[in-house]
Formats: sequence, C-alpha cells, structure tokens
Amino acid sequence: MGVKNLWDILESCKKTLPLHHLQNKRVCIDLSCWIVQLQNVNKSHCAMKEKLYLRGLFHRVRALIALNCSVIFVTDGAIPAIKSSTYRRRLNPGNVLTQDEAAIKPSSIRRNTGSEFSRMIKEAKVLGNALGIPCLDGIEEGEAQCALLNSESFCDGCFTSDSDAFLFGARTVYRDMCLGDGGYLVCYEMDDIERKLGLGRNSLIALAVILGGDYSEGVYGIGRESACQIVKSIGDKAVLQWITSEGFSFVKKKKGSKKQTEDDKCNGKENAAEHKNPDGSKCPSQMRSQVMQVLDAYLRPKCHSMDSNAVQRILVLYPYSRSQLHHICTETFGWPPEKTDEYILPKIAERELRRFANLRSTASQLGVQLPLNEMPIKCPLSQIIKPRKVQGVDCFEVSWEETDGLETSIVPADLVERACPERILEFQERRAQGKKRNNARSRPRKLEKTQLLGQIDQKLQDLLLEIDRETSTTNDTTSLCGSVSEDDDDIAQIQLVDPGIQSQFTWNSNCVKKGGDFTYGITSCQESNISPVSSEDEVIDLTSPPPVQHASGNPKHLEDNVQCIDLVELSDSDNDMFSPAHTRRARELRMFIAGIKNTY
Repeated sequence: MGVKNLWDILESCKKTLPLHHLQNKRVCIDLSCWIVQLQNVNKSHCAMKEKLYLRGLFHRVRALIALNCSVIFVTDGAIPAIKSSTYRRRLNPGNVLTQDEAAIKPSSIRRNTGSEFSRMIKEAKVLGNALGIPCLDGIEEGEAQCALLNSESFCDGCFTSDSDAFLFGARTVYRDMCLGDGGYLVCYEMDDIERKLGLGRNSLIALAVILGGDYSEGVYGIGRESACQIVKSIGDKAVLQWITSEGFSFVKKKKGSKKQTEDDKCNGKENAAEHKNPDGSKCPSQMRSQVMQVLDAYLRPKCHSMDSNAVQRILVLYPYSRSQLHHICTETFGWPPEKTDEYILPKIAERELRRFANLRSTASQLGVQLPLNEMPIKCPLSQIIKPRKVQGVDCFEVSWEETDGLETSIVPADLVERACPERILEFQERRAQGKKRNNARSRPRKLEKTQLLGQIDQKLQDLLLEIDRETSTTNDTTSLCGSVSEDDDDIAQIQLVDPGIQSQFTWNSNCVKKGGDFTYGITSCQESNISPVSSEDEVIDLTSPPPVQHASGNPKHLEDNVQCIDLVELSDSDNDMFSPAHTRRARELRMFIAGIKNTY
C-alpha cells in the first residue's frame, strides 16, 4: 500500500510514456505488486485455474525482452517488525490489539511459504528463470530493495505500486504498464516531485508519519492538504529534525480550529477515529519512539548491499532456456512448442538486433567505422524481404541468421537503419533489379504514331495487291465488266466498260478501313475520250446495285449510265466467292488491324 493518499498528492507529476521508453534500459520489478495487479484483472475461479496472471506476466516480459530491456525480479522477504501490527490487522480486519499485545516488542515475521500467493510467486520465478530473468529475494521489503538498486544506479527504474518506494530512495517509479494501443507506462520521477511540489525524500517521510501508512497510523485529525502545508512550511532539510524534536505539538492547534477540521474532511483525510488509541491519545515519549522507528525504517531499510554476491549475481546476463520454456508453457497454458516459439522467438531476435545496433553505435562514437562483414559479432539479420506497416509504424519483414525455429518476423524500420543500413541498400538494389526484369518481360514500348501509321499503310498496300491479283479472275461475273492491269507496283487499275457506252473508264483502286472489314475506293478516274466524273475521290460498290448520281457537266448519256458507289464492304459471306488464298489474306489483314487496336 505505502503511504495513505500519496498517489493522489503526486497526481500532478504523473506521466504517460510510450513503452519503447524502456528500450536498452534495466528495470527491477517488485514481483508481488505485478502478481497482485495481474490477479486483480480477473478474480474468478476460472481465471485462477487457467493461470491468467501467469500468462499476463509472460506477455509483459516478452514485450520488455523485445526492447532489450534487462529485467530483474525482486521478491519480498520477511515482514519488518515495525509492520507486524499492520500485517496482523490486515489478516484480521476489525480486531484491535490489546494493551498486552501492544506491549510485546515486535519482531520480523517470516512469510507463509505455503500460501496460495506464495505459490503464485514461485511459479512466476520459475517462468522468469526459463526466460533468462534473474530473481533477487529481498531481506524484507521488495520495494525497498528495488529503490536501493535504483538510487545506486544499478537500474534505471523500478516497477511497483507501493508509493513508499520514493521514501526508500527511488528516483524513477513505474506504477503501471499496459500493452494495448502500442503499449504505455505510468511513470513518476522524483525530479518532477521536487520541482513541481517542492517535496523531497525527507518531506515524503514526514508525510508518512503524519498521514500514516504501512509503518504508522498517522496523526488523528490531519488531512493530506494540511499535512502538505505543514511539511512545505518547515522545508525538506529541517522537517525530520523538527518532527523528532518538537513531536506533534501542532496537533492541538489543528484540533482547536473548527474550520481546519472541516477543510480536512473535504480534502478526504484518511486518519479517522479508527487509528486513534483506545484511550484517545499517546504520551509524547511513546509518539517520539514510534516516529524514530518509522524514520529508521525508511532511511535504513534491511536490504542486500550493492557489493553483495546476491546483487552481483543478478547483474549477469542469462540466456533463456527454450526446452524449459516449452515444458512450462505446455504444462501451464496447454501451448504446443510451435506456439511458444511463435510468441517468444521474434522478440528474442529483435533483442539481439538491438544489441547489435548498440554495438555499432558505440563503435561509431569511438571513431571506429567498421563494415558490416568486419564486425566482431555477426549481424543477426540476414536480409529484408519486404516493407510493412504495423499500427502506422514503418517496419520491415526480415529473415534471420542461424535462429533455430524462426524464419521471418517484423521489426521496426528505424531499428534496421541503426543496426545494419547495408541491408536496406541491398534490399533497394534487389527491388530495382526486379523492376527492370519485369519491364523487360512486359509488352514492348509503343511505337511512334507516325512510324506505326507508315507500317499500317505499307501492310495494307501489300495485302491489297495480293487480294486484287487473286480476285481478278473472279470479278468477270459482275454487272460491270472489268479487268486489272498492274501498271504500278503500288496501285492496281480496274478498267470497267459500260455496255451501253463505247467508252472505257479506268479507276485507280485503293483500300480503306470501315469497321472490321475493308472497302475499295476510287482515287482517280480516266477515260480515253472524256474527263473524270469528279475531282474528289469516290468509291464504287462492286457487289450491290448502286444509287444513281448525276455528274454535272457531263453528257446526258453519261448521266444515264455512269453509276458512282460510296462503299463496298467485304463481309464474311462475300468471302465465299473468293479463293482460299484470298480468304487467308483477308483474315491476316483483320488480325493485323486487331493487333493495332490492342496496341492503342
């Protein structure tokens, strides 16, 4: 629990930090507080049977492993003598100690190792050992041992929900941890408390004496607002000396002020009548003796010293035991080994990559620029497979070197940039080469329009000549008799004779496109005795009766006999009258035009 209402007093100093704030740090964890937090998530019998608290601990730890955050478990030892009365009161709420029990000199109490909670702590320690997490068994209070490690800079912060960690000397306390929404921490720092509230460690100890907590009942009638005002008015350096010398002489003054008593009630004071002795007061000597015990408990807690073997042992890095972890997860959670590997191996691989990044960063700071292949430790990342995005964060899917049971996983892009930027360059080069190969396999580039039109015209002329040659023998049956003479390689002339007129006309034939078929067009007209019918290009239909169009300026007999036709369509049915070679040529022409359409 800690000090009554201290978290409320420190509310303005609370900070919410992203989880990656813990990367490359070392933290110690008050294991009892974590188990209580995880147990309170679901107190049902089903949750206890399925060990959800242990599963939650596993996921918390693996999140810290991925950040290369070194974790130290710290457990509680014996119950301090000064806390024995509080401990008995919690075990038997409502019972008040008799004068004979209070007169007995308290002593430390060994914890019940056979209790349900002790069993849960043991399971957590076994799981931590499989994950490579050392555990330090405290002499008495676990949060006191965490605070000492933090104050001596053996760790960067401590996880605990007991507010009296600051009174033991902690500088950074993480009260809670959440893995949802990317993960975040609830953090309090002593620097913020001193700057914003003007409360140092001595002031917080004085508040514990006045407000009460694990080690004292507090002063009756004083609320948190009044206590803070009193402590601030005295000052952090002199407040403890003032309490030991003056005692609680200010209590009478506060009790005599009715207005102050009402203010304390409104401010949520916790030191109510239940903390008052049966006779209603304590003699000054008893109060001074109790205050001295409280100060001594906070200023000189029983902990392992920093040069002890127990502390030196936990500072060593321990590997995780894969086989042991498989056995624990199978027995506890019912997971197959593959599922356990899926959970833990990507996190361990990411931790190794962060350590490699730290090594390169340290070498760079020392002025040593080594290529990737000359590093004393082999880069754990083999290659980048493809870029990914996870919750809006740029990442890479990567493959790993010599990681048994793990082929690929996803890591942040900034981590890869710090650890091995050469792998990013290799990936970019491979992707560029892949794009070139894809472009080579794709359809050829579109030709220039003028070049394509030239090819179309040449192809049409060649096919037209072939068709004209092959159809010259089949067109004698039409109503207009004609013959083809090849006076030029590119233009075929069709000579038609009107039976009613002894004049011969010659049309130069060409081919134009209409829909998917082809038509013959007239580009010029000649007659041995008369001028052409029209100066503009005209088209003769060789298969259907044409409409009569009178050409102005010509003799009457020409107007009656000359017929001009707009279009001739060679449909599929018309191909029956042609030779197989003609049909094949027409089909080739259609396929050529269809290919042009697909190109554009």
